[in-house]
Amino acid sequence: MTAMAIKHFLQFSDFSTEEHEWIFQRAAVIKRKFKNYEKYHPLADRTLAMIFEKASTRTRVSFEAGMYQLGGSVVHLTTGDSQLGRAEPIEDSAKVISRMVDLVMIRTFGQDKIARFAEHSRVPVINGLTNEFHPCQILADIFTYIEHRGSIKGRVVAWVGDGNNMANTWLQAAALLGFTVHVSTPSGYEVDQAVAGIRSGDSFKVFKDPMEACRGADLVTTDVWTSMGFEAENEQRREAFAHWCVDTEMMKVARPDALFMHCLPAHRGEEVEAEVIDGPQSVVWDEAENRMHVQKALMEYLLLGKVTD
Repeated sequence: MTAMAIKHFLQFSDFSTEEHEWIFQRAAVIKRKFKNYEKYHPLADRTLAMIFEKASTRTRVSFEAGMYQLGGSVVHLTTGDSQLGRAEPIEDSAKVISRMVDLVMIRTFGQDKIARFAEHSRVPVINGLTNEFHPCQILADIFTYIEHRGSIKGRVVAWVGDGNNMANTWLQAAALLGFTVHVSTPSGYEVDQAVAGIRSGDSFKVFKDPMEACRGADLVTTDVWTSMGFEAENEQRREAFAHWCVDTEMMKVARPDALFMHCLPAHRGEEVEAEVIDGPQSVVWDEAENRMHVQKALMEYLLLGKVTD
């Protein structure tokens, strides 16, 4: 076991290539233990605080179940039952909460809020989702790809849809792990390269036509057209994204063994055809389950460093 200083996971680029590879290796080990009903409690007597300013299903279940399976405990907070949604400065909340728990996961709106919390926290902070990034989801997606097809290095990932937090995180992952993202978004919904911190080049290419973005891809992935917090734009987005529905024709121009992923929840008939998400190339249910396994590996790493058992 290697001790380490306090480290946060606020965006994918917070970890090095080697650290991400370690997380994927540990996730495989931890998942195997889980499937074999092996008791594994490295985080006994450790407590995770989960703070939700955005509603969640998969994030809550995966973190809560995962922490219990590692032998730890969980405190669940929302803006309705904590001071986070009231007048207390985020810095003060961070100082108090981090004196009482060992790890904090936050799902909120602006990245600035989680960054301020982390700056004043005495324990590791994990980004469970912000408007700008969704690093735990991309951990799960890449781990799922590795399970099904091996290394993602040198592969092509087609991102079809909104230039949102998922797209930003895919770009960071590509730059670190040596694959290429083909991005196709409607006009006005492009990826903000300044937010992602990535310039187009070997790891990131833009396509106006989503069909061309999918051509030759090893993985085709998408997300809802209207992310949480942008509901007022729903009708406008439905019109703008009409040609960015991942359909069977897009999957046909991808590689024959291409996988389809979606972070869920999905709207069949909008961002993806039912025939695709429920079809043989879809691995969305493995992807959803793997949130729990990679997050267990992440929590283990943040609290214990490199565990080798």
